[in-house]
Order: sequence, then structure tokens, then C-alpha cells
Amino acid sequence: MKLIIAIVRDADADPVTGALTDAAFRVTRTASTGGLLRRGVTTLLIGVEDDRVEAAIALMKKECAPAAEGEKRATVFVVPVERFEQV
Repeated sequence: MKLIIAIVRDADADPVTGALTDAAFRVTRTASTGGLLRRGVTTLLIGVEDDRVEAAIALMKKECAPAAEGEKRATVFVVPVERFEQV
């Protein structure tokens, strides 16, 4: 299992979250601030099985709007999950 931590622009948060949930990914969404101009961003936490990581990233790439010159559309981290438990 992997945890995808995706930091996307606020404008992309709704389409990205919608596409992920439509594809049966479970997403936790939190508001955050970052970047040079302290623009609003949204951090998505997505727990996925190893074989679905690339599909989740492909959906994010598809749903993020084109970025201005020199600007990134999203920052994505994929980290291993040693243990997962719901209580």
C-alpha cells in the first residue's frame, strides 16, 4: 500500500477530487497555504494499493488545468505505508 500526498492549486482541487472519487479512490482533502506568494493550495491524502498508484497520478495530471509559464500544476509524493488500520 502507498500514500499519495498531492498538493494542488485550489482551482484544481474540485476537478481532481471529483475524478479520483469517481474512479473509486478514497481522498482526504485539507486546505493549506504554500508557494512563493502564499497562494491557497489543497493537500490531498490518497491511500492506494501499489498497482493503482500510476492510475491515480494519471487522473491528477489529466484534471489539473494548464499552468502558467514556470508554474507547477501539482506536487506529488508517494510514500510506502507500513501499516493501515481503521478504528
